Amino acid sequence: MHVTEPFLTTVVGSMPKPSWLFEPNKFHSATKDHHGSGSDWAFEGHLLQDAQDDATRAAIHTQERVGLDIISDGEMRRKSYLTYITMRLEGFDYETLAEKWIRDGRRLGHVGRCVGPVRRTAPIVVEHLRFLLAESRTPVKITLPSPMTVVDSTFDEHYRDERALAMDIAAAINAEARELDALGPAVIQFDEPVFSRYPEKVAAWGIEALDRCTDGLTAKTAVHVCYSYPSPDLERPIKPSYPVILKELDRSRIDQLALEFEAPQLDPELLQNCPSKTVLFGCIDNGTEEVETPEAVATRLLEAAKYLPANQIQAAPDCGLMPLSRAAAEAKLAAMVKGAQLARDRL
Repeated sequence: MHVTEPFLTTVVGSMPKPSWLFEPNKFHSATKDHHGSGSDWAFEGHLLQDAQDDATRAAIHTQERVGLDIISDGEMRRKSYLTYITMRLEGFDYETLAEKWIRDGRRLGHVGRCVGPVRRTAPIVVEHLRFLLAESRTPVKITLPSPMTVVDSTFDEHYRDERALAMDIAAAINAEARELDALGPAVIQFDEPVFSRYPEKVAAWGIEALDRCTDGLTAKTAVHVCYSYPSPDLERPIKPSYPVILKELDRSRIDQLALEFEAPQLDPELLQNCPSKTVLFGCIDNGTEEVETPEAVATRLLEAAKYLPANQIQAAPDCGLMPLSRAAAEAKLAAMVKGAQLARDRL
């Protein structure tokens, strides 16, 4: 498939974990928790590794069966997209947590503390990518958290300077990304949901830190921006920040922007703010089990193509599909693939 074909299909990252593998807590509730706490694996030791291998194979099979063009490992080995990485970086303490208002004051969390210089001392998800590449017949992406979201999700007792902390996080993430890049993924994605909450910080130092993550990479790079996972007991205000942050992102070194559009019903006209980028256009809502129709997906993609060339638009969910049932996630991806083909047929 030619890389410039319009409306390629992909995922953002996470897929639902099987109930036989993982029992989640109430994710992103308004209670005092940090990402991944209160959740537990059903196995330990080598049995857990074998189970995670099998769950990853199932996620790969699901994505390839529905016909996605670029897949992920579903993040089957991570309780949290973020703390799986940060707990393995030197400089963070997750034994004694701190209270902090995060996500622009939306909730009070128990978070890890930054107690010293942040460094990567060993590979973190390199073996995950190696496994994904060995098991997949399809181009793959691998995901990493991005500096501003890590800064927001931790309590800084060492740097006392957000930009300084972010730049050391970026260097650590870049060290991991370089090893991933050497294995040959199609895309390395950096997850930066809090860009939507702090547009002023995006301009001040967010783009600088994000670009630092990409130093020396040859794979396509992406950044994911959304309004966070939906939760039934927590408001999810849609801050009108896209006009600002998309203009800032357009000047970044990132190749692709994975953006939420479906759940908040944002106007595709916003894409005029990032004319140089490929956009993973969110056309699948991860906050409801209701399955979109292929016709609705095609309509949204063709609306987006009024503002960017169709070969700069990919079809994707708004965010990771982790909150959904496995059946709903598969049905939504299948509808997205069919909708993307409808849109291609109508160009």
